[in-house]
Amino acid sequence: MRAKFVLLLLVVVFLGCSKDNDEDIVIVDSRTIEEVIEDFKNLNIQPGINDFSLESMNTGVFWNFRVIAPTDASETNKRPLVIALHGASGGSPTAHQNTSCYVEPGLEELNAYIISPNAGTEQWYSINNQIQVINLLELAKANWHVDATKVLVTGYSNGGNASWLYTDFFPQYFTAGIAMASSYNSRRADGSISAIAVPLYVIHSNADELFPVEITQAFVEDSLNAGSTIEFVVVDGLSHYTPCDYVSYLKEGVAWVQNQVW
Repeated sequence: MRAKFVLLLLVVVFLGCSKDNDEDIVIVDSRTIEEVIEDFKNLNIQPGINDFSLESMNTGVFWNFRVIAPTDASETNKRPLVIALHGASGGSPTAHQNTSCYVEPGLEELNAYIISPNAGTEQWYSINNQIQVINLLELAKANWHVDATKVLVTGYSNGGNASWLYTDFFPQYFTAGIAMASSYNSRRADGSISAIAVPLYVIHSNADELFPVEITQAFVEDSLNAGSTIEFVVVDGLSHYTPCDYVSYLKEGVAWVQNQVW
């Protein structure tokens, strides 16, 4: 019943609280909520890597995502859940499958369920992707052996920006965030900055060519001054375009989440 309730409300709630309200969204509820839930329940989740395409509530619109499942999850051994958001944008049909670079080795210690969704041709902050991400999260919590107190969102570049956004706007769904090579301004349209309720671990290189470290550091300091909990780690000499080099720093972020947050 919980998953049904969430699927029913998201299309209404997100239209009102999205960071980006300027786009034209047309949502056609042409499939029943029960059909989506049943299709999710019927996914054949095996330990290790699983790739799925799940038809959403809009006929012909699919959520494409990878699930990396732990081997030992059970009712008495509930595992963390990670939403891993890929970098870049532009509609690569396999973007969600690029997990071997840093997602798998960097998150290995968590022994978690990892969901890596595909953003399609839209940014992660689009309403359609908000609906996808939160629905997949809630469906997983309702149907898998997930420890609901340990839900992490992480990502690189565009996915790192989205990690800030989801912890900022949807803290009820996440308990920690790790953002890599990101640049996110939490200042609202009226100039105010609200504290982000979810603890964040922010990793950034002093040689990032796309997002200068000084700008990201200023965003971090503004958010800290507003009352956020952020661990800001500056690493030396890494290019924005070599995300695989972030593995050891992601591992350190995971250790911080395990030891300081969870």
